[in-house]
Amino acid sequence: MRKFLLLMTSVLLISGCTQFPGVYKLDIPQGNVITQEAVNQLKPGMTPRQVQFIMGTPIVEDTFNANRWDYIYTMKKPGQTPTLSRVTILFTNGLLSNIKGDLRPE
Repeated sequence: MRKFLLLMTSVLLISGCTQFPGVYKLDIPQGNVITQEAVNQLKPGMTPRQVQFIMGTPIVEDTFNANRWDYIYTMKKPGQTPTLSRVTILFTNGLLSNIKGDLRPE
């Protein structure tokens, strides 16, 4: 009986480390979805509320610099390397002044 329990425990532990064919793996999106269309709507001089309406609440707000918002989006698909998109929005005197990152307004 002990050998059977030991064998079953070993099989369960090892099965967690392998990939079974035919098992569905989920796409894992994290962060704010960043699209070129949304970034194209951003214009210098916009207020933080207007930017937040277009882009959503920023994932990262710099605690040492309230004038910088970072939007980060990652997508992990099974069998592929994760993709990462970043957009940094900078405000000067309470108005949008600069956009940096992977996507910029066209």
